[in-house]
Amino acid sequence: MDGFGVFLTYYKNNKTIQLPVNPAELKLKYEGDDQSQTVVNLGEINRLGNLKLVDITIESTFPLNETTYIAVDELQEPEYYIDFIKKIQKTKGHMQVVVANTKISLAMTISSFEYGFEDGYDEEYKYTLELKQYREFKAIKVSTSKNKKKKKSKKGKKRISPPKKFGVGSSVVVNGRLYMDSNGNGPGGYEKNAKRTVINIATGHKFPICVGINGSARGWVRKSDVKKA
Repeated sequence: MDGFGVFLTYYKNNKTIQLPVNPAELKLKYEGDDQSQTVVNLGEINRLGNLKLVDITIESTFPLNETTYIAVDELQEPEYYIDFIKKIQKTKGHMQVVVANTKISLAMTISSFEYGFEDGYDEEYKYTLELKQYREFKAIKVSTSKNKKKKKSKKGKKRISPPKKFGVGSSVVVNGRLYMDSNGNGPGGYEKNAKRTVINIATGHKFPICVGINGSARGWVRKSDVKKA
């Protein structure tokens, strides 16, 4: 992760690619869900709403041959990058977007992906990748039945509480180094007594816990570096 670079990690298999050519610009759009209303004898007012999902648009190229402006050490065929993106879109998956040497690290879904040739030039594919922030949520089934009788617990020996466990969405305290993916690639900064949320878990990997803040991932850490808050 030396220098500027854009990395995409597919959550389902934790495969990471780096975009071969850095975009000329990369902007994050933060927008509030505000509503304008008219009040009698007062006029128009603005009712502040919650933040909408963040949008990112990436415009760049997939070159067929190595050039002086590529950002990767080993250039792959354009189909390699195209198939990676289309697979995530087809399976309705989401990915982690990390921009090296910045604090940009967000879970995103693919809103649209457009690619092809321009001006009759077939030495590179031009593409536009539109992304939208992904937030985890869980639907909880609520029972409204009032006829169920409550079972009385039998008195006996006091059971020992099981050790604290955590899962996706759990609040945790992190002490350890962050990495770009669950395999330990792209070592980053250190967290010290940092209160975070579990964004994703990759069972069986060396750094299986992805932690973050407000749905935005900070990085992957060892399981031993994480304790339930």
